[in-house]
Amino acid sequence: MIPNWLRQRAHLTPNRVALYDDTQSISFAELHDRTVKRARQFVYLGVKKGDIVAILMKNSIHMVEVIHALHYIGAIVLLQNVRLSIEEIKWQLDHSGARFVICDAPFPDERVIEWNEFIKLRERDGEWQTMYHLDDVATIMYTSGTTGKPKGVMQTYGNHWWSAIGSALNLGLHENDCWLAAVPFFHVSGLSILMRSVIYGMSVYIMSSFDAKRSNELILQGKVTMMSAVSTMVQQIIQQLKQPYPPSFRCMLVGGGPVSQPLLHSCANWNIPVYQTYGMTETASQVATLSPDARHKHGSAGKPLFHMGIRIEKDGHQLNANEVGEIVVKGPSVMKGYWQNEKETNAVLKDGWLYTGDIGYMDEEGFLYVLDRRSDLIISGGENVYPAEIEAVLLEHKAVKEAGVIGVADETWGQVPHAFVVLYDGTATEEQLKLFCMSKLAKYKVPKRIYIVDHLPRNATNKLMRHKLKKWVEEA
Repeated sequence: MIPNWLRQRAHLTPNRVALYDDTQSISFAELHDRTVKRARQFVYLGVKKGDIVAILMKNSIHMVEVIHALHYIGAIVLLQNVRLSIEEIKWQLDHSGARFVICDAPFPDERVIEWNEFIKLRERDGEWQTMYHLDDVATIMYTSGTTGKPKGVMQTYGNHWWSAIGSALNLGLHENDCWLAAVPFFHVSGLSILMRSVIYGMSVYIMSSFDAKRSNELILQGKVTMMSAVSTMVQQIIQQLKQPYPPSFRCMLVGGGPVSQPLLHSCANWNIPVYQTYGMTETASQVATLSPDARHKHGSAGKPLFHMGIRIEKDGHQLNANEVGEIVVKGPSVMKGYWQNEKETNAVLKDGWLYTGDIGYMDEEGFLYVLDRRSDLIISGGENVYPAEIEAVLLEHKAVKEAGVIGVADETWGQVPHAFVVLYDGTATEEQLKLFCMSKLAKYKVPKRIYIVDHLPRNATNKLMRHKLKKWVEEA
């Protein structure tokens, strides 16, 4: 067990600034007081320990209050991606059994309480969690699965605690640190910033959505010292830059896929210290991180964090250096499992090791190289997009007989999905199929191109051969 981290932080450093945005700043003591008020309002609603409450909000100080308030009660926080379609969000709500949804915008569901209405609620005394059990589930985040159905990743208090400790041992702690939170809190890269904040006593500057120009202003003015980003964000930042970053800025933590060598060179020219990282929702953020002084290890995701173990396996056997296989990781930040999905949990968790499905190798010095993110996974603007999920939606259309989806390189987003379909008849057009996808999928998951073909390439066991689809795109 460990102390309730916000409550303890408010006791240790009450006057230190916890959160900033462009309109206000609040101390840890103020954040604690606001959190208690929100917790009392949740108690009035009847929320109790173990209940699941969803949050469907953009980054804000209010959202942080809600997260901590639910933890004060001992409720489980379901963080939902605001970019998903209504159908996708409702599926998660139903599967999780969430009692309420706190939103900052209207949403058509009887479980919804809009923020402007929530803050008017009466209050009721409750029993707060003064200590956190490390094995208790703190948060759930749904991540798309290769079956096409999302899986609810159960992240415990211990997962978040050890993730924060591992990051501190790797990146260090400075008294004047302030982390710029421009990635969404509904992603683990964003949520982990909030966890570090209350554990370290570190200030966080919150952006409701990423703004490259404003990010540069904050960094150049010395107001923030660290930032989490994906490659597309870094590209936009460099496009806006007119002067190098000051020495006060010490870390640009970049995840969501590898950073290209040209982009790394540009970052070096502008004095941007890039730390490439490999992690996932199932590991509560970072597994391995490559520091700027190891840039000669081009393409590497770095070495494992202090609390994590990594090995490469093939057919149940551990491989030697430079041999390619599946990346398998172990450590106290590995998830508890998938919510109400024992089959998928047992498929990836074995003897404490998480079988990531990612392909890679480790060199003789212990540096990890990720060759493919789950082989057919598409990473678009830092968002994970699974072909199977898009294929499942396309197959819902009455005119579609077969569907295959691949990722195609894109200068802006890194990758974008392209789809191939075989029709029962010739009535559906590319535009009609795109509109159908838009009604069921987040915008970034909608295929940029949909090719209508007479067959899909399959092998003898009827498995789709995606590499041939990629050749078709190149030929087109």
